[in-house]
Amino acid sequence: MIKSMTGFGRAEEITDDYKLSVEIKSVNHRYLDLNIKMPRRFFPFEAEIRNIIKKYVSRGKVDLFINYLDFKDKASGVYLNKNIVKKYLDIGLELCKEYKIVDDLKVSHLLNLPDVISIDEPKLDEDKVKSQLFKVLEEACKVFLGTRESEGEKLFTDINSKLELLTDTADNIKERYPQVLEEYKSKLTLKVNELLSGASIEENRIATEVTLFADKICVDEEVVRLFSHIKAMNDEMKLDTGIGRKLDFLAQEMNREANTILSKSTDLNIANYAIILKTEIEKIREQIQNIE
Repeated sequence: MIKSMTGFGRAEEITDDYKLSVEIKSVNHRYLDLNIKMPRRFFPFEAEIRNIIKKYVSRGKVDLFINYLDFKDKASGVYLNKNIVKKYLDIGLELCKEYKIVDDLKVSHLLNLPDVISIDEPKLDEDKVKSQLFKVLEEACKVFLGTRESEGEKLFTDINSKLELLTDTADNIKERYPQVLEEYKSKLTLKVNELLSGASIEENRIATEVTLFADKICVDEEVVRLFSHIKAMNDEMKLDTGIGRKLDFLAQEMNREANTILSKSTDLNIANYAIILKTEIEKIREQIQNIE
């Protein structure tokens, strides 16, 4: 079953010690674009996190949010590096004296200077932290995958119904083509008889004109190729993942055949059928943009 590139998944774990939540959301994108926002404690696991996400998605713009709240209030140690602060202040005073600069240094300025503040985070049990994170991450990914498959099922149903309409319309064009030739032959014969005031004309002359006209408006090849592209798209949609680009290519090819049929058409009915083809193919292309 095809998968949509649009999806959302969320999972969390709450204990007496902490609350860990993971959210994943995605929209359509040409390639896989994975953005992760998470606390510093999970930075060492980023590569493994990305590998887990790639098991569930191969294309799309994916945003991953990881939040962690420690109920034990194990606050990290925050320390002021007084020696560094003193050096900053000394340099500031020297600048003021030498260049006659008004001193507007504030505490907020000092706190933003490099190395003024040091953070001593408590040592973590990495194996335990990773186990906690990956458990919730996998749960969120499964929910995420479920929403993408559900949306993909809707896309499959919609595209399939449009392909059925394309098939019916192409059949109508195929059936209409011989009627157009017969109507042209009748009109041509009538017109020639009128011009010749009832004088006879060789049947092979009429047949030659009809043959030339038939060659000019013939869309047999375009209709055959259109049927072939429709079948290929139906077959492709039965595959699992990575089909979005192939479907988009097939839709482009179908649109090319519809354009050619419309340009060759001298019959209003066939022209209308060709317009229906183009309209439905465009709708299919819009839906395909959301397929992984």
